[in-house]
Amino acid sequence: MEMAVQYIHLLPLRHSEEENYTFYCLYNLSLHRQMLHFEWLLWRLSEQNVPYDVKRQRFHSPHRETTVVNQTVPLPEERRYSFPGSIPSQLFHAHYVPDLTGCVPPLRDASFSDPIETTLPVAKDKLSQQVLELFQACQQQTCDLNRKELCRTELQREIQRIFPQSRLFLVGSSLNGFGTRSSDGDLCLVIKEEPVNQKTEARHILSLVQKLFSSKLSSYIERPQLIRAKVPIVKFRDKVSCVEFDLNVNNVVGIRNTFLLRTYAYIENRVRPLVLVVKKWASFHDINDASRGTLSSYSLVLMVLHYLQTLPEPILPSLQKNYPDSFDPTMQLHLVHQAPCTIPPYLSKNGSSLGDLLIGFFKYYATEFDWSHQMISVREAKAIPRPDGIEWRNKFICVEEPFDGTNTARAVHEKQKFDIIKDEFMKSWQILRDKKDLNCVLPLRTTIQKR
Repeated sequence: MEMAVQYIHLLPLRHSEEENYTFYCLYNLSLHRQMLHFEWLLWRLSEQNVPYDVKRQRFHSPHRETTVVNQTVPLPEERRYSFPGSIPSQLFHAHYVPDLTGCVPPLRDASFSDPIETTLPVAKDKLSQQVLELFQACQQQTCDLNRKELCRTELQREIQRIFPQSRLFLVGSSLNGFGTRSSDGDLCLVIKEEPVNQKTEARHILSLVQKLFSSKLSSYIERPQLIRAKVPIVKFRDKVSCVEFDLNVNNVVGIRNTFLLRTYAYIENRVRPLVLVVKKWASFHDINDASRGTLSSYSLVLMVLHYLQTLPEPILPSLQKNYPDSFDPTMQLHLVHQAPCTIPPYLSKNGSSLGDLLIGFFKYYATEFDWSHQMISVREAKAIPRPDGIEWRNKFICVEEPFDGTNTARAVHEKQKFDIIKDEFMKSWQILRDKKDLNCVLPLRTTIQKR
């Protein structure tokens, strides 16, 4: 950074301030690229020096898991990422909204406090071992998160030139514990603490952001596109991280549910592997795309959590029922990240293996859940009767958003797509029940290559 600043002072005086700044951005971008490439090289060298049998032991050892703590949900207060605005400034003296991404849980990086190790589930059968190996190979790594965070930092700095009191938050699978190496990045631009009209005000704000991306930031942001959905977004690709991003305005429920899901992800060690394999399965069978009338990843996560809550011997509780103060939907944003810190692991008497749980998940939605009359509710930890509102009346799948009560599966509004989804659940249940081999419903080698 100092090199880049010094370089600006060497530019000829005939350059305008804007040209100088553009040159600075390009130079800074080059430094970021070198840094990321160097990080990748170090990782490759460390991998090459590890014997193959040790790599195998990473998958088979019951004592291997570095990203989770076994006493409370890992949301450290002390050592955080340092990024612009992490200390209250004059820009936020009136309505300062602390940066929630500063509470990213500890991963395998020296910039975080060391986590207390916990164990992955012990795999005693082939199917469970396949689930674990897929999870270990595809889960989001520290370097993946660092790349997204780097983009968020740079974009926040630029957006604050237009909206000085705004903050940009990384939300969704990048932080909730269910991210994969190929997960997109979700960003929430908080303009003010009050609600924003998504049809008018949010679209206007995003149109300005899109223009910023298309002009001033075009050197490292490509394909910015404004999507006029119920919650409008700007989709774009960051050339440095090669990550696709979705950016919304003031959809603060996404910040709240990020930390709710974060807690579910870490209070029971079978949750994250099971969610990851279901997401990969749904993508492989083309039923994981809300823009094409199928299920969003968020809906799939809620479906897995709901299934684990409704077993005869539950593996998960309702966190909102058990800890209402920690997940109060009216809680101020700057307190949301603190809520999960004191919640201990959930000790279930259910000892089912990952393989049995995966088969049971498909069976539940293929044969037991009443799609016509029931709604999936993680908040209630049970299936509840469908509401009679317009939002629910003509939808084939109803999944309740835990905080605002909307239908996260509203994209599934065509019977043909619904029938395809149901059929995939039925076929996968029958195949896994008989074969007990994940390759029969999800080719592992290809999936791991795609990450």
